[in-house]
Amino acid sequence: MTALTDFTATHIDGTPMSFAKLQGKVLLIVNTASACGFTPQFEGLEALHKTYGAQGLAVIGFPCNQFGSQDPGTNAEIGSFCQKNYGVSFAMMEKVDVNGDKAHPLFKWLKAEAPGLLGSEAIKWNFTKFLVGKDGRVLKRYASMDAPAKLADDIKAAL
Repeated sequence: MTALTDFTATHIDGTPMSFAKLQGKVLLIVNTASACGFTPQFEGLEALHKTYGAQGLAVIGFPCNQFGSQDPGTNAEIGSFCQKNYGVSFAMMEKVDVNGDKAHPLFKWLKAEAPGLLGSEAIKWNFTKFLVGKDGRVLKRYASMDAPAKLADDIKAAL
């Protein structure tokens, strides 16, 4: 697969989603965790979703338990946690791996398109973010410590 529109994923409630339906939107794709020091970033991600969603931004969270086992719950538990504690209304997908042989194909592609520091493709921790433009190209990769609010200028430029 070589284009964003080639990928599919599963919503946290088990329904399938094709990324082809998001063609022409700006995407912010994030690997998330419910018990991480960066978990409060859900609040900032939700703020981006509410501020820019109507202008064409789609925030998409992918829970991942690969970093410190910080998201061990079921998809239902994770979805409930995100909604109850942070009011998350953006798309949350089912839990995936983002590194290794079992990494979701979307994350394999994202990492190849936007390597990290010194060309490293591996995702280092929870809340790594990828900004994808309307044309389906990865515009930028952000580290865990990059607060969602700091992405606003790049999002506005992409919209």
